[in-house]
Amino acid sequence: MINKFLCILISCVISACGNLHYKEIQETVTYWQKREILFPSDTVFVSYSRKYGEKKMSLPKGEYSIFCYVDSTGCMSCKLQLDKWGEFINQIDSISSNRVPFIFVFQSALKSDLIHFLKKVGFEYPLFIDTKNSFDSLNGFPTDIQYQTFLLDRNNKVLSIGNPIYNPGVRELYMDIIQGKVIRREKNLNQTKTKVSVSTTDISLGSFNWEQEQTTSFVFKNTGNAPLAIQNVITSCGCLTVDYPKEPVPPLHEAILKVKYKADQPGYFNKTIIVYCSADSSPFKLKFSGEAM
Repeated sequence: MINKFLCILISCVISACGNLHYKEIQETVTYWQKREILFPSDTVFVSYSRKYGEKKMSLPKGEYSIFCYVDSTGCMSCKLQLDKWGEFINQIDSISSNRVPFIFVFQSALKSDLIHFLKKVGFEYPLFIDTKNSFDSLNGFPTDIQYQTFLLDRNNKVLSIGNPIYNPGVRELYMDIIQGKVIRREKNLNQTKTKVSVSTTDISLGSFNWEQEQTTSFVFKNTGNAPLAIQNVITSCGCLTVDYPKEPVPPLHEAILKVKYKADQPGYFNKTIIVYCSADSSPFKLKFSGEAM
């Protein structure tokens, strides 16, 4: 029997992955609930500052902590979403009377390149660059980035699983737990959904001058009987920005997502945009490609 809290947690993760993966999600969440995250004995956490350089740090402790593991698969800088993590850390600091440590482990063999990137963006939170894959060897993390972030108690045991940067439902759940609120999500589980038709899910810009910013739009039409709320939009790269309506869109009206792309250099690109909204088929995965010449 799955307890009520676990049902709420599973429902939050499902909001990012869809009902087709319910069994997989249920098994993942149930497996990790109350498991302890293990730390290799030789782990040394550091921060990388543009002003102060490299600084060794002791493992942060608190009533709660948020642990984020990022593997080396794919584009590391795209997966990190450091600007969004900075926003979330500030949000947690503003609601919690006690400091909530954030712990980052980046698995990468390209340590010098990653350090250069971290210094460049000024990411000064405790982290460990795992060149030997020792954390994954000890813990056996899921391969899906959606499940590689954990809310831990003071004993490093998992209270909740899910990436709050990619999933607004998980973000709210983390905040509720940290604030000590009673979790009342039944109304969210039964929240009225609407139906949406999308003009296209795959746009190709063709060839263009790489120095010129490109713009295009995806159109979401609310074809159901309830308001359409765009809850969150995640891009696979910082070179993409998306403007979208912040207010609910009435039935039979359209939500226009305006996309801007500025290439860093010439070359072919294929980017992804994930849109979370109050539609029964959410989230939507949009493709955006072209050849910057």
